[in-house]
Amino acid sequence: MKMGLQAAALAWVMAGVPAYGGELVGITPDELEALKAQGVPVVDVRTPEEWRKTGVIAGSKPIMFFDSKGSYDAAAWMQQFKAVAPNAGQPVVLVCRSGNRTATVGKMLAGEQGYQKVYHLEKGLQVWTAEGHELAPCGGC
Repeated sequence: MKMGLQAAALAWVMAGVPAYGGELVGITPDELEALKAQGVPVVDVRTPEEWRKTGVIAGSKPIMFFDSKGSYDAAAWMQQFKAVAPNAGQPVVLVCRSGNRTATVGKMLAGEQGYQKVYHLEKGLQVWTAEGHELAPCGGC
């Protein structure tokens, strides 16, 4: 069953078909690995303190959305994000600690920003590490 979901995720990416009908698609760590292997960018929306404390998924781009007080500047974040994913038609994967922040950010990307293929790691890095996937030190964070 897991391979079927992984194959479906890759099929969405490769076929150029929107991954959802206006909703965010939650993926597993294995599906994230498969998308990452295809060159899909992974954006970590946690805070710099979190990146330094736990590390990041190797190759991910750390771009904080919510600060430690829950505040955010969507316009400033989008400017940084567009350097990673400039085309709203390209897929992107979002990660955070538990999946809550990525659900919020993903809905914004899919809704008002028009991104067609937004994935997020369900249950966040908690499930990533629980399933034995490694995190790398965040150089420069």
